[in-house]
Amino acid sequence: MKQTLQLKTSQHLALTPQLQQSIRLLQLSTLELHQEIEQVLGENPLLERLDDPLDRSVRLLADGAINNGASTSTTPDAPPASGQGEESGGGNGEAEAQHEGGDEASGGDHDMEWGESGRSGSGGEEDDGRPQLEASPVSLREHLMEQVRLTCISPRDCALVEIVVDTLDDNGYLEESLDDIHARLPAELEIEFEELRTALSLVQSMDPPGVGARSAAECLALQIRRMPGVPLVTRRMALTIVERYLTWFAQREFNKLKKALDCDDEDLREAQAVIRQCNPHPGAAFASDVSDFVVPDVIVRRAKDGWSVQLNPEVMPRLRVNSVYAALLKQGKSESQLNAQLQEAKWLIKNMRQRFDTILRVAQAIVERQRNFFSHGAVAMRPLVLREIADTLGLHESTISRVTTQKYMLTPHGMFELKYFFGSHVATEAGGEASSTAIRALIVQLTGAEDPKNPLSDSKIAEMLGEQGMVIARRTVAKYREALKIPPVSLRKSL
Repeated sequence: MKQTLQLKTSQHLALTPQLQQSIRLLQLSTLELHQEIEQVLGENPLLERLDDPLDRSVRLLADGAINNGASTSTTPDAPPASGQGEESGGGNGEAEAQHEGGDEASGGDHDMEWGESGRSGSGGEEDDGRPQLEASPVSLREHLMEQVRLTCISPRDCALVEIVVDTLDDNGYLEESLDDIHARLPAELEIEFEELRTALSLVQSMDPPGVGARSAAECLALQIRRMPGVPLVTRRMALTIVERYLTWFAQREFNKLKKALDCDDEDLREAQAVIRQCNPHPGAAFASDVSDFVVPDVIVRRAKDGWSVQLNPEVMPRLRVNSVYAALLKQGKSESQLNAQLQEAKWLIKNMRQRFDTILRVAQAIVERQRNFFSHGAVAMRPLVLREIADTLGLHESTISRVTTQKYMLTPHGMFELKYFFGSHVATEAGGEASSTAIRALIVQLTGAEDPKNPLSDSKIAEMLGEQGMVIARRTVAKYREALKIPPVSLRKSL
């Protein structure tokens, strides 16, 4: 076969750098978005941020007093406040579209900016005085060693106690056995095993109660022995349960416990109340883990004619092109690199506006279809799939998936990820459909109102849902119950 050269025309889709940036910004969470912005601000001198998080920071004098003369960082070449307010309205999709068209027509106005318009630069009047600084958290080791310093023990015993304390895990349990600890100690120290046992006993007598335990049973027993105001008979029964029958107690085998302990329901109930006062993780209170707080991207409020959806202005950064560099570009005193950075800055501002506009449109469409949820709660949730929102807004399903991932909505019923409002459907006897989210809410209601002495089984819950017209199998109820972290019927039974 002879090889030849041929020319032909064809069409294909290419992802431009601007489109790639738009897709990347759309799928970022709020935290990741601000990290991306900070990185771009460090690389592109033509882009600047008007809502600098450090603008409201407290500045201290040499003596520790608050400097009232500190002002927010504003650029002298910033446009007037009225002009900023007209250009940077972030909550109105129509205004944003007009602003976007105006930017393109002007050919790169150097006052181009986007974000919240009504945010004030200063936080109001500041109280003079010395600020209250947060103290660093105390670890479990520091708490225990502080108690050791208050005891009258020899330096040798203090060193042994410190060895035991260093072996505790975050929950306050002894990770290694005393035999292993004794075996790894240097032989020339001539440390007896009883000395190590005494050190452990001293640790177990410290606060918090239960620290230094080698098992859950020992941890509970240490706390029960130190618990004040407990009758002797009840204390002995509680100790017997945690030391010998803790597995039965965890599995709620109350009939076996009553037979083994030769007691009635009232005695067992009193011992159960004592055990439930114990903390199986005494060292967890000293953990230094900091909770992560979710900031909503959109906020839903009740309005006169229904429900209103607004973007959260606290997560909308205010960006603009630096006027000094823009003036140099107009005068022709710039390099080609600055022209490229100017284009990148304009792209970022435009894509940022488009990102929040898309989030707002998707949130409005979700609220429109889930009005019953906002009025009556999760039991009124209707089935919803990504394609339904995509067809309504004229977007692709992948775009809806990116928008609803790690984006949160604040509602009168709490904080929810946008993906929460999408769910599969379950057929009803009337021929309709019920949302799986609504079925989960009904399962929570049924198990919450059940008789603790005679809890509902999965088959009974499926039967009760069937009486309400929802065709659902027992194994589906079990799957939903496990997803809701509701224990099985045997673990929900009480005396």
